[in-house]
Amino acid sequence: MSRQDTYDHTAIEQTWQARWDEAGVYRTPNDATDPAYVLAMFPYPSGQLHMGHVRNYTITDAYARYLRMQGEDVLHPMGWDSFGMPAENAAIERESDPREWTMDCIDTMRDQMRSVGLGYDWEREVTTCDPDYYRWNQWFFKRFYEEGLAEQKGGEVNWCPSCETVLANEQVEGEDEHCWRCGTPVESRTLDQWFLSITEYADELLDGIDGLDGWPDSVRGMQRNWIGRQEGARVEFEIPGFGGIEAFTTRLDTIHGATFFALAPGHEVTRELIADDPELETQVETLDPDADSEEKRGVFTGEHAVNPLTGEEIPVYVADFVLSDVGTGALMGVPGHDDRDHEFASEYDIEIRQVVAPADGDESVEIEEGAYTEDGVLVNSGDYDGLESRTARDRLVDAIESASHHTQYRLRDWLISRQRYWGTPIPIVHCEECGAVPVPDEDLPVELPEFVPTPTGNPIEEVESFVRTECPDCGGPAERETDTMDTFMDSSWYFLRFISPDLDDAPFDTDRANDWMPVDEYVGGIEHAVLHLLYARFFTRALSDMGMVDVEEPFDNLTNHGMVLLENRAMSKSQNHVVSPDEIIAEYGADTARLFMMSVAGPETDFNWTDRGVRSNNEFVRRLYATVTAFVEGGTETVEAGDRPIDEYVARETDATVMAATAGYDGFRFDEALREARALVTLLRQYRERVTPNASTFERGLRVAVRLLAPVVPHVAEECWEALGEEGFVAEADWPVAESDVDYAAERQLVENTREDVRHIVDVADIEDPEEIEVVVAPAWKHRALDIAIEADDDVVGSVMRDEALRTRGEAAADYAKDLAASHQSLTEALAPETELAALRRATWLFEREFDADVTIVPADDADESVAKKATPGRPAIQID
Repeated sequence: MSRQDTYDHTAIEQTWQARWDEAGVYRTPNDATDPAYVLAMFPYPSGQLHMGHVRNYTITDAYARYLRMQGEDVLHPMGWDSFGMPAENAAIERESDPREWTMDCIDTMRDQMRSVGLGYDWEREVTTCDPDYYRWNQWFFKRFYEEGLAEQKGGEVNWCPSCETVLANEQVEGEDEHCWRCGTPVESRTLDQWFLSITEYADELLDGIDGLDGWPDSVRGMQRNWIGRQEGARVEFEIPGFGGIEAFTTRLDTIHGATFFALAPGHEVTRELIADDPELETQVETLDPDADSEEKRGVFTGEHAVNPLTGEEIPVYVADFVLSDVGTGALMGVPGHDDRDHEFASEYDIEIRQVVAPADGDESVEIEEGAYTEDGVLVNSGDYDGLESRTARDRLVDAIESASHHTQYRLRDWLISRQRYWGTPIPIVHCEECGAVPVPDEDLPVELPEFVPTPTGNPIEEVESFVRTECPDCGGPAERETDTMDTFMDSSWYFLRFISPDLDDAPFDTDRANDWMPVDEYVGGIEHAVLHLLYARFFTRALSDMGMVDVEEPFDNLTNHGMVLLENRAMSKSQNHVVSPDEIIAEYGADTARLFMMSVAGPETDFNWTDRGVRSNNEFVRRLYATVTAFVEGGTETVEAGDRPIDEYVARETDATVMAATAGYDGFRFDEALREARALVTLLRQYRERVTPNASTFERGLRVAVRLLAPVVPHVAEECWEALGEEGFVAEADWPVAESDVDYAAERQLVENTREDVRHIVDVADIEDPEEIEVVVAPAWKHRALDIAIEADDDVVGSVMRDEALRTRGEAAADYAKDLAASHQSLTEALAPETELAALRRATWLFEREFDADVTIVPADDADESVAKKATPGRPAIQID
């Protein structure tokens, strides 16, 4: 039985995976100089991969393989984001330990990744729940603490009652403000918590976005909006008996239009107001800033605030749309020029006053119907009438004693405390005498105690042997901090640990990090745009300022992968709505799964998983294998001579494919690259069927196709490479290069356009069985006319007809010049007439194969005038009999 009759994907894939491991093909030496760093966001070990995961990891794997074949050293590591609530909850459900459950999941997922053929340097594997890793989380926390970037402070925090832990602002999603992990509506609580001062870097993080040219605009926009820098002013409104209350506004020019003053329910003055007024307290308690409602609700306090410019007294409300942690927790309400204030004023019958009018004098603004929110010219503003808004803002800052220019941010400090077990212990000891005392470096890591499941609350608090300790400073009795760190601490620097994962005396090798960072290509989900990605940027900038690394941005290029859908829905293990890679690999092989996912759409695009698509791609993998093995075993007859047009066509098309596929891989357009490579395999099979192929042309085409496909179907590519007599791995082979530097795109387009024109004529004329097809290339004079027209200004006809040679063509040249003038703006250069003729003659066999007719390609001078006159550059005339 010949080799091409049996394609045993299981045996082939397991063989090559073992050989890659044995040879260390994907190992990155520590002495590599500036290797290409290709990274997928490391996964949470949830137990099983689904095809969405496989797609994400195949994207980076294919690109890493491509770069390696380009001769680059490549760093392509993998690890596990292994702390977090799902493991803790799973352990409670199974009455087991989170570590045991997590490590079992890691073993399963690592085996699945190997079975997919992912080329990772497993010697650099990191696991964030390993004390050798989270020791450095604690070490970083201490460095941040020493730099004044970590502090414990009280205040309102987001509380998830289901997860029983606080959440950072970035982990509260949607207008209904729900938990990012479980979807439960979030509540507000007042607690003492640990924060990292990311707000100290607000300006740097915002300004740095402009330099992230390799990031999607959507992610950059989301980060800009989340940081939310606003330029404005702070100004005090006095509430008699309570002093001056500071408010922030971006529109100080509208201060004459302030008709109410609003406080957040949690504002300190609100607490003073309700302290001696039980009825008011009851009313304020009905206000819920977290409520899922578009209605703006408020309570009149009975107090009035004094406008610092006019002395006017305006009513003071406590309103649910004013938040304690945004701005100052107080605002001046200007319903005439703010949509939210307008809605509130309309609800509570508060005056709506216009103080800004359109600069163009438009008097159609109906201020009672809706706020006018644009800048303009001040009206009803006393001495400031007639000033433009921007000028007025500056003058008012100078005129109002309590006013000052101020920049405000939406961004809040990163809340890292979590009241859960399965995370990095915060390395702080609380002593009555000394206060909060960091654990000395030599005593790190502070390891998690044995897991004691509890139905509610923080399990660590129940482990007295962990909680009770001695103060590192005074030696007296003390208690350990029982909160653990937000798991985004783990992922904010893991890409640095991959650089030197076994280093014992530092989190990473600084010299190597300075050489290897930033990550060149980073791939992951857009859901981390203002979570992981923002935190990692902050972390890297802070480490840079501390002198630990030179780079300020961790990721040079970012790709957000699309989802693999099943029946138009995202895959979900919890809903049993997944495709298992184990089942697909068992039936069809890893190469089939990889090829399908990478061929059907670009990396950023969602697509549906279909059985038909899987089968189609499996058939291609088998055809590739059969085509190579048939040639190797002598099943493909060849000839040595190779000067026929068809041979030249295939040789040039092989070069064209190399160029196009290489551009596809370079641009992360894997679907385009694969379309080219697959088309080359199809072309070689058609070549073999049409004639006895030239041996060197055919074999070169096979070698090129195998290498172009190798990044995506590495197992069958290795099998084919070996069958072709090559030594070594195709994974380490040189990437193919074109033998000519000709730009083949125009020739390919010419051939395809002409074939499409023939199809159109056959279809429209309803020609069932064409016998002869004549393709007539435009004459040289039309090419000259086109060149002149492209260079002409507006007078195309005049420019063409001023050419002495073209004038001799008389009416024909004039008519053609008019045609050129009609489409002047869309004219493009065409191939030279002799190049057109040669390209079409090389492709004659394709026309004959498709239309089963005799085909002749002729210059206009050799054709009937009635046909030739229709030919134009790039658009030959066609006669079908």
